[in-house]
Amino acid sequence: MAENITPYKNQQAAKKEQVANMFDNISKTYDFLNHFMSLGIDIIWRKKAIKELKELQPKLMLDVATGTGDFAFEAIDVLKPEKIIGVDISEGMLEVAKQKIQKRQKQDVYEVRMGDSEKLLFDNDTFDAITVAFGVRNFEHLEKGIADMYRVLKPGGKLVVLEFSKPTVFPIKQGYNFYFHYILPLIGRFFSKDSSAYTYLPESVEAFPDGTRFTDLLEKVGFKNNKFRPLTFGICSIYTGIK
Repeated sequence: MAENITPYKNQQAAKKEQVANMFDNISKTYDFLNHFMSLGIDIIWRKKAIKELKELQPKLMLDVATGTGDFAFEAIDVLKPEKIIGVDISEGMLEVAKQKIQKRQKQDVYEVRMGDSEKLLFDNDTFDAITVAFGVRNFEHLEKGIADMYRVLKPGGKLVVLEFSKPTVFPIKQGYNFYFHYILPLIGRFFSKDSSAYTYLPESVEAFPDGTRFTDLLEKVGFKNNKFRPLTFGICSIYTGIK
């Protein structure tokens, strides 16, 4: 399971603490490297994921592992919610998000807070929709994090998760594995001061229970009508579930 994979093999700290430190270290270059290393395809993935909520038209949203805010800003543009609250365990990532919020003058609609996915500081049945983009594989206890998101989601509310997955079709699988394990860490080391982050990325994706294993976990927690849709030859997937 993904919770057994940590960014820093020589540290005794819990995964949660290591992930927070890792994102603090790479926060300044995170957006650039995301777009650069995915050739901009990550922007298209976010747009497709947000469209999963167009019919629901949520008014109050929670964006877990909000990071620097790209997913939340896309939701604001497309869905026009009254409020999005973003939570993240990395102070460095949230500082970048706050700067972007001020620059785009979105203070009234988008608020970010330090927050733990396993201990969300919100009442039961609070949010119309919850989103997570490239964050669930970093949860220390995946099932516990999903269960707490279920708790704070309103009945009838929708969860949308965007996460890396593992392609299975030749030659995409082979090319993907080579890029992820050899090219991506080299690029990460060149642009980022934390080389471990881009070694951890392919390891965490490899360990993540993608596809039906993840939808089975959603069902175990209580979500209904669980679905997943592979994108770009299975490099990424959108997962949805209803409370």
